[in-house]
Amino acid sequence: MPGVLTTGQIPGGRQLVNREKIIVIDFGGQYNQLVARRVRECNVYCEIYSYKTSIEKIKEMNPKGIILTGGPNSCYEEGAATCSKELFELGVPVLGLCYGAQLMMHVLGGHVCKAPVREYGKIEVTVDQSSALFGDVSEKTICWMSHNDYIEEKAPGFKIIAHTPDCPVAAAECAEKNLYAIQFHPEVLHTVEGTKMLSNFVYKVCGCAGDWKMDHFVEHTVKALREKVGDGKVLCALSGGVDSSVAAVMLAKAVGDQLTCVFVDHGLLRKNEGDEVEEVFGPNGPYKLNFIRVNAQDRFYAKLKGVEEPEHKRKIIGEEFIRVFEEEAKKIGKVDFLVQGTIYPDVVESGLGGESAVIKSHHNVGGLPDYVDFKEIIEPLRDLFKDEVRKAGLELGIPEKLVYRQPFPGPGLGIRIIGEVTAEKVKMVQEADAIYREEIAKAGLDRGIGQYFAALTNMRSVGVMGDERTYDYAVALRAVNTIDFMTAEAAEIPWDVLGIVSSRIVNEVPHINRVLYDCTGKPPATIEFE
Repeated sequence: MPGVLTTGQIPGGRQLVNREKIIVIDFGGQYNQLVARRVRECNVYCEIYSYKTSIEKIKEMNPKGIILTGGPNSCYEEGAATCSKELFELGVPVLGLCYGAQLMMHVLGGHVCKAPVREYGKIEVTVDQSSALFGDVSEKTICWMSHNDYIEEKAPGFKIIAHTPDCPVAAAECAEKNLYAIQFHPEVLHTVEGTKMLSNFVYKVCGCAGDWKMDHFVEHTVKALREKVGDGKVLCALSGGVDSSVAAVMLAKAVGDQLTCVFVDHGLLRKNEGDEVEEVFGPNGPYKLNFIRVNAQDRFYAKLKGVEEPEHKRKIIGEEFIRVFEEEAKKIGKVDFLVQGTIYPDVVESGLGGESAVIKSHHNVGGLPDYVDFKEIIEPLRDLFKDEVRKAGLELGIPEKLVYRQPFPGPGLGIRIIGEVTAEKVKMVQEADAIYREEIAKAGLDRGIGQYFAALTNMRSVGVMGDERTYDYAVALRAVNTIDFMTAEAAEIPWDVLGIVSSRIVNEVPHINRVLYDCTGKPPATIEFE
């Protein structure tokens, strides 16, 4: 489907409008999603494909440009991920990054070998500002290097346009054929002017106009959904998270009360979260749709009684959610479409959008397709990254507090309570978390931290409250900064803010007498606690 506006897996409704496209050829690099995101930030649509994608399919897609990612292999070794020479003869601009740069040189007659000095980390690179790639880039600029091999000799017809003391070919170009090779990673934030370089490639080299804008996406997607659904009935499992909320509002805009949203409140949400979701989507909200709230707290607590093992808790919560949703769906009867809030990272991580290893299977609402009577699935956000979903939400007029809500796991507080889940413990962590989030917002830090929350440990310790000895629980505060949620670093929250949070929690939340701050990155820890 060359150059089309994809609206997610809207059967029969994907081809909406001609649109320019950059494609990323994935050689197993850890930053493949980030490359696509950076290109899209330049208002140019971008998709990820495996290096095994045929030349014929690439031609069919009619891309404006091609970007080759990094990868873990040595391009000169037998069996290494590779591409044909024909890729560089299509007349389409190609940009190779790290492994992609080495592969370009190797395939086109240069020489790549083990580097005498490995470069890793922030390195000062000297660039040729006359190159289209480095227009408006500082002559000496900080870039992120991560390579064991290097380009010892550029391919014939290429000109060196960047170097470091240990890397003689930090970048090379054959401007006549629009071929560019960069040894470093412009897609990561550590490369200070990386986005400018990628922008130069898509605009100055590829000649893109920049037609990927969220208002256009929303407008065309709503239109396509209206045409596809017709007079059919649509069912949505609404969690209250940003993905399902944006998907639901899109359908509401498209088909109104033909949509029924089922919101299962399992009693493991953050403080007041169920009421906030109902305020937006319920009968008093701004959207014309059918809203069903199922208050199933007691049911979930009963199922979780005595269970301490994290994975067992996850399975119980997921399976019980399906049972509750199934019961409500049966009351509605046959529906034509089931809406899911699948987003593009879900597709990539499921092994469908590139060459990276399958990280996890993503089924936004568990095994629902096996239990609900419907004809087709609609995934209107399937082409979007998380930041694009938020932009779409704002375009749709969804309140900012919902659009920018912190990421929240499906099992909810069930995996932020170490050990057995009880109604009392849920209340404790809800109150502690609410205080933490309130103070983070007061300090103006809420938009600058990737994710932050309070978790209830199963550790109890001696404390003193007034003149009395206590033996109560410890709360752990977590805050991380991350780009892709695959890796994360602990956020440095000012001590005065942590002091206020700690004081308020121990004074305002019963049965908590100690507050801890988690300084562990991912890896070795995970972002969540269980």
